[in-house]
This record gives sequence, C-alpha cells and structure tokens, in this order.
Amino acid sequence: MDNFFHCFSELFAQLGLPTDVDSIRQFVERHAPLDAAVRLEDAPFWSATQAAMLREEIQLDADWAEVIDQLNIALRAADAP
Repeated sequence: MDNFFHCFSELFAQLGLPTDVDSIRQFVERHAPLDAAVRLEDAPFWSATQAAMLREEIQLDADWAEVIDQLNIALRAADAP
C-alpha cells in the first residue's frame, strides 16, 4: 500500500478553505484552543460537509488522518490564543 503525506494547505483545500499560510494561521488562531471535550470533527466551526469529511477520514484511518491529527493538535495547543 502506498503511503501519502498531506500538508495543511492540501487539507484546507479539501475542506474548501483558503490554503495560504496566513489564512491557515488565522484559522487556527481564531478557533483555538478547542475544548478538550469536543472532538475535532464535532467542533462548531465546521460545516456539515467538512465535519463529515473529517469524521470519515479519521474513522478510515485514511491517508488524510495524519494531517487531520496535526490540525487537531494545533487547535488544542496550550499556547494558542
């Protein structure tokens, strides 16, 4: 099986969000810190379609799962605003 590694900009493109570095940084700053009790895919800032994509990719442990995990960590960072 081939392993694919995606970056934040590719994940944001899949989610229909702006993909430039500044937009990604602003997104994380705007939505962090995400409460530990809230699963990433259940966060209130996702559309139904975005949440479904995240949920499916996590459940399947698909090639997107690693970068989704990285986004999850970034949104929960202790030093986030």
